[in-house]
Amino acid sequence: MSIPANLKYTKDHEWVSLEGDVATVGITHFAQKELGDIVYVEVETLDQTLDKDEVFGTVEAVKTVSDLFLPLTGEIIEFNTGLEDDPELVNTDPYGAGWMIKIKVSNLSEYDTLLTADGYKDLIGA
Repeated sequence: MSIPANLKYTKDHEWVSLEGDVATVGITHFAQKELGDIVYVEVETLDQTLDKDEVFGTVEAVKTVSDLFLPLTGEIIEFNTGLEDDPELVNTDPYGAGWMIKIKVSNLSEYDTLLTADGYKDLIGA
């Protein structure tokens, strides 16, 4: 199972990549595997500022719908529109083409509270 060391993680199975004050967010390989085939990703919070841990959207798999939780406080500035036509990118490339949103982070210190790859491995028992 892939858990890139250069990313940070949440207990809700989102991953975060930070460049300056912009964070890219998706769900982990573990999460997409648990959900199964992703058929739809919905983010209706574009251009909104949300607090850490607020729901920013949902991911729908064949058998379930799961909330997506914002890992860092900030404004959602971009949605991966490629997921509209090809939501299975979340399954096939969760850390690349399957990213979900970009956030302009309001509180960069929150990034330091996220799990490291090793911490995430411990969480999921990998």
